[in-house]
Amino acid sequence: QVQLVESGGGLVQAGGSLRLACAASGRTFSTYVMGWFRQAPGKEREFVGFVSMSGARADYADSVKGRFTISRDNAKNTVYLQMNGLKPEDTAVYYCAAGRVSSRSVRAYDYWGQGTQVTVSS
Repeated sequence: QVQLVESGGGLVQAGGSLRLACAASGRTFSTYVMGWFRQAPGKEREFVGFVSMSGARADYADSVKGRFTISRDNAKNTVYLQMNGLKPEDTAVYYCAAGRVSSRSVRAYDYWGQGTQVTVSS
């Protein structure tokens, strides 16, 4: 069982930056691929990116590539989402998730955090 808690959301102006963190419980954090997803009102949850178990590899949605960076600190059981150049269309609730395989699919992830709101004003 893995429990995930996101933090770092808030209100930011377009062009600004935020860093989200996701803290995980348990001793097996390094055995999970960690993903970030987001869900805007009235829309389906969508893939943002994931980072491999070791942190050596990351993959991103085209909509955030070059602006967002995912990293992890396995010693601290924490994964981060650095968001730069934020746009109003990035406004959503952001979720971290833990899974056993590297995937862009929501269904591939077994554990989810409660989400943190990110609002980007124009």
